[in-house]
Amino acid sequence: MTRKKVKLEYITNDSARRATFKKRKRGLMKKASELSILCEIDACVILSSPYDYELEVWPSPSEVQRVLAHFKEMPEMEQNRKMVNQESFLRQRIAKGNEQLKKQRKDNRLKEITRVMFQSLTGKDLLNLNIVDLNDLGWIIDQNLKEMNKRIESLKKEAQSQAAAAGQLNFKNEGKVPDEKPTFDTMDDIQMQQWLVDLVNPYDQIGFAGDDMMLPFGDANQNAIWPNALFP
Repeated sequence: MTRKKVKLEYITNDSARRATFKKRKRGLMKKASELSILCEIDACVILSSPYDYELEVWPSPSEVQRVLAHFKEMPEMEQNRKMVNQESFLRQRIAKGNEQLKKQRKDNRLKEITRVMFQSLTGKDLLNLNIVDLNDLGWIIDQNLKEMNKRIESLKKEAQSQAAAAGQLNFKNEGKVPDEKPTFDTMDDIQMQQWLVDLVNPYDQIGFAGDDMMLPFGDANQNAIWPNALFP
């Protein structure tokens, strides 16, 4: 059974807040002790709470004073280099959350436009799309065409390598000179090759002219023909 994620906010219930404080305090002391032992470092903990009149320290008052004295002897720049207060910590969390939100929006947009692309292949019209949607759709189509071109080129090279290897084998077995280029057995093979080339190079028939026309999502899309409202 997975543990329920605790929401980081002030606990308004007094008894629940006191119980949480005691539990978390024991955990903090345990983690500090483990860190000090496993990594052989100087560590101390000072706690001030409304539930106790005196400060709580770990491991002992004398050890706390020694660690603090060592800290004060360090240059001021070294003291502040990794120091974090509540405000700076929250700013870091907010900035990280904004980056995650931005990335998620991009992913959702990519999935949304990809779904539109597949729906259009089934015959659904694109009349309800605006200029931004069409621009993003054009970019996705262009990227898919590039991937298809790469895959076809890879298959062509693989076929040529296999044909050359077969020719060398025939030459060794029959003493014949292998052909420099692979040959096709039937006209169907030639027509199929030409059909694939026409399929992945339709730039003359459609309104997308390549890299200068279709631009990617997000911050890199600085020269887009139309501004992207989702990714400024």
